[in-house]
Amino acid sequence: MRPTMEDVAARAGVSRALVSLVMRNSPKVSDARRSAVLRAAKELGYQPHVMARSLASRTSTVLGVMVNDLRNAFFADIVEELDSAAQAAGFDLILNTGGRSPTREWNALHNLLSFRPAGIILLSPVVPASAIQVAARQCPVVLVSRTARSSTVDTVNDDGEAGSALAVDHLVGLGHRRIAHLDGGAAAGSAQRRRGFEAAMRRHGLEPIVVRSEHTDIGGENAVRELLAEYARPDLPTGLVSGNDFNAVGAISALEEAGLRVPEDVSVVGYDNTSLAALRHLSLTTVDQPRKDMARLAFEALIERVRGERTEPVRHLLHPSLVVRATTAEISVTGGVQR
Repeated sequence: MRPTMEDVAARAGVSRALVSLVMRNSPKVSDARRSAVLRAAKELGYQPHVMARSLASRTSTVLGVMVNDLRNAFFADIVEELDSAAQAAGFDLILNTGGRSPTREWNALHNLLSFRPAGIILLSPVVPASAIQVAARQCPVVLVSRTARSSTVDTVNDDGEAGSALAVDHLVGLGHRRIAHLDGGAAAGSAQRRRGFEAAMRRHGLEPIVVRSEHTDIGGENAVRELLAEYARPDLPTGLVSGNDFNAVGAISALEEAGLRVPEDVSVVGYDNTSLAALRHLSLTTVDQPRKDMARLAFEALIERVRGERTEPVRHLLHPSLVVRATTAEISVTGGVQR
């Protein structure tokens, strides 16, 4: 049988109310009694029931986080920062995913709301805006990597248009003229990155090539195979701007499978600057999203709402930067890599 708060109180020789104060980390408890309660809880294997504690106090210490895709390292980096901030502030995180599906995301969001959280952070959600608004009527909501018009929802984004422009400018500076964008399809933030790519290409007097893709490795592989089927080798784009790092990994895999070398034949730029991009064998040139800053700002915005310190929406827009590594190289006027 699972040990109860009463069991802990009996073992420690204190009241149930005092055990409750210790579990809520109340400063009203002496060090000696706190130590006795925690020792008794450890001996019994007692774990406080987070939901019951929240309901009893009418103050939730639970924060929900919904991740777009658990396989994407970008979200892992964000969640790690959020978890550290939550622990420091005395909150617990509940994490789930919608698997890049609007229907699954709505179910995941509904499940998070069933825990009666103090607030929710949604990472690149694709669920309809109406569903987000339903959630925002129940608790504060912050979106990361997605925009919102609602005054009850806060947002934290990087400037996707500027980020894509950085990638294009880099490739053009290396002499590339045939450049394709493997976009993120309907994923949050994809439209901004696509617009940035197209605008930058036209600014350089070049025709933008956009291949419909998605923010996955399989999406990158399929997009490259589509390019290989459409263009003869001499006309194949020599530069690729992927919608994110995960997509870029798939693109590189498909290029190498086809006998093309990166960057000798095709240069590839990713987006996000995840831990994956920095791996030595990959060393991906990529656009850096300031993930730690994004996580920090998202958490601060949520806590301000939770504590009733603000009612006006915040719209954080952070500036990306380019990290140049080994997957891009200068190209000569004849089409080969300049050595």
